[in-house]
Amino acid sequence: MEKRILVVDDEWNMRNLVRIYLTKEGNILIDEAVNGKEALQKALVRQYDVIMLDIMLPDIDGWEVCSTLRKKIRTPILMLTARNDIKDRVHGLNLGADDYLVKPFAPEELVARVNALLRRYDYNQEDASDATLSVMDLSIYRDSREVTVNKTPIELTPKEFDILYTVASQPKRVFTRDILLDSIWLSTEFRDVRAVDTHVKNIREKLRNAGLSFNPIKTVWGVGYKFYLPEDQTEHE
Repeated sequence: MEKRILVVDDEWNMRNLVRIYLTKEGNILIDEAVNGKEALQKALVRQYDVIMLDIMLPDIDGWEVCSTLRKKIRTPILMLTARNDIKDRVHGLNLGADDYLVKPFAPEELVARVNALLRRYDYNQEDASDATLSVMDLSIYRDSREVTVNKTPIELTPKEFDILYTVASQPKRVFTRDILLDSIWLSTEFRDVRAVDTHVKNIREKLRNAGLSFNPIKTVWGVGYKFYLPEDQTEHE
């Protein structure tokens, strides 16, 4: 089955190099974008299997493009940069990037990373039809926006549901308060990081009162929140 990859870079040499490396694999189609605006236009109209996104773009930088895309699509994003700075990598991952590749890179590494993202995306797509997250006695239904504890429905506000589903859908990821605000709150809504804390507190209280056997959201001090897998809990917060 053919895979379609969007390569976003303002340098023709880099786009051409990526095209040469990846098309050797066979069954891979390459689309190109030379700036952030074109990237958003293409990525939000056509479905891609992977998006390769350079950070330094002439109009909208890769950070903003990544953040915008993550609010609308779940396509794997591989960030490209010439800077080998750990802060940049962490920033990109917190914005929703799935992987990070520093220029110049070896062809073998590029191909390996893209193939890994393609395999992960295929796996996620197989599970997407269910769209249900279940951990022990907690079930979260994305499409119907319902939450149950021991099959008993729990009333959550829209923001509470979005926060719970967001962290539960990526249990290994730590979400900063700013990332949760950017992902869930509309740009026209008043934003306050303290509102995130209040919603998290309400989620914990409602699920605890319903008899949930574990604390679903862990506070990562100084950073934000992550889903608290039962097997990781040796003691309550």
